[in-house]
Amino acid sequence: MTSRSYVTEEQGRLNNYAIEPKMYVDQNQQFGFNKYAEKLNGRLAMIGFISLLAFETLTGQGLVTWLTNL
Repeated sequence: MTSRSYVTEEQGRLNNYAIEPKMYVDQNQQFGFNKYAEKLNGRLAMIGFISLLAFETLTGQGLVTWLTNL
């Protein structure tokens, strides 16, 4: 790959590549309420809520009703 972020093959076809960002690792450990923890918590809550809606749609029952009928 060249620094131009594209390469031309022998037959003249163009191959485009995305420019890769520089990677870094943050060595600081963060505990408690920080931006990363809040984003992760929110995303997991959204996945759980959508999963619950899909479960109710597929089974025709709520989660509590389904659990009591086991």
